[in-house]
Amino acid sequence: MRTTIEIPDDKRAKLLAIAARRGFRGYSQIVNEALDLYLAKYAHARDTDIKEILSLAGTLEDTEAREVENKIRKVWERWES
Repeated sequence: MRTTIEIPDDKRAKLLAIAARRGFRGYSQIVNEALDLYLAKYAHARDTDIKEILSLAGTLEDTEAREVENKIRKVWERWES
């Protein structure tokens, strides 16, 4: 499936260089491989967990929702480091 994403020039240049070294004309394969690695790293989020989280939409007051969002953001920052 085709999609459009914003990639900074420096990262695009690096992707093109890697693709060229591997004999690819573009960097789609490289991006797909990177996505596979990223998704595998975070595969612990099961489908049932995601469905449960999505079912909670609209159940919190705005201030509560912002507090939860900030807590989730902090957890993600720890996982990404």
